[in-house]
Amino acid sequence: MNPVIVVGVDGSAAATAAVEWAADDAARAAARLLIVHAVDRSPYETARFPALGLGDAVTLSAESVLADAEAVARKRQPGIDVTSELSQGAAAAVLRGQAGDAAEVVIGGRGLSGLPGAMLGSVSTHVAGHARGPVVVVRSDPDTSHGEIVVGLDDYHACEPALAYAFEQAMLRASTLRAVYTWQLPNHAHISETIHDLDQIHADQCQIAAGILKGWRQQYPQVAVVEDIRRAHPVDALVSASEKADLVVVGSQGRGAIGTVMLGSVTLGVLYHARNSVAVVRP
Repeated sequence: MNPVIVVGVDGSAAATAAVEWAADDAARAAARLLIVHAVDRSPYETARFPALGLGDAVTLSAESVLADAEAVARKRQPGIDVTSELSQGAAAAVLRGQAGDAAEVVIGGRGLSGLPGAMLGSVSTHVAGHARGPVVVVRSDPDTSHGEIVVGLDDYHACEPALAYAFEQAMLRASTLRAVYTWQLPNHAHISETIHDLDQIHADQCQIAAGILKGWRQQYPQVAVVEDIRRAHPVDALVSASEKADLVVVGSQGRGAIGTVMLGSVTLGVLYHARNSVAVVRP
């Protein structure tokens, strides 16, 4: 069975960009595209007056949102298999539930409920923080191509799912993969940098990064890889690299119970500040 890419829609411009992104990914991966719109009736219900007679209007509006999204997907990629689904419940919970069987979940950076000026909506934050597998938060023009995928490296096994996704994306897109690995000196203000051999430290970090990538290079020999080793904070380095990237891929090591904690500070920082789309890949 072909893999399934799920895209959440709400009728916003951000959701339309997400549909276009997901349709392109479905075409590249020979995947089925499932467009999902969630209807949360709880704001319209009371114990004595369920839905206050708004059920038909809400359903009609939801069906219109799905029909418009399907039209966008079919126009974008006429050859893909597209279906749609109207689900009941809060959008974040619905999309989180869909993630278990999906190759990836795609959402806009900020939907209709987002605050003006906000870089990331609450639904995007929740889904990226809790859903298993890749979650792509689209915030770039799908028609703009830089020919480069960026992935953040660390020396923990937690980055392996992100690397698998990043290499696969780079292969499908015939793009260069920029692997960003950062290092920093210990934050001891009373110790001068002059006592450190910065060149040797940098060389050691390059060896670590090369070791992380060695097996993946062998598995994906067709992917051109740039090892980008920087002395910088990882959020600063990844945000800087995002300016000329079609996608930034990060793992997530957060283990807390709250959505933002689940993401980890680096992942959350990249999500909020990256210039282009971001994929968060949780195991």
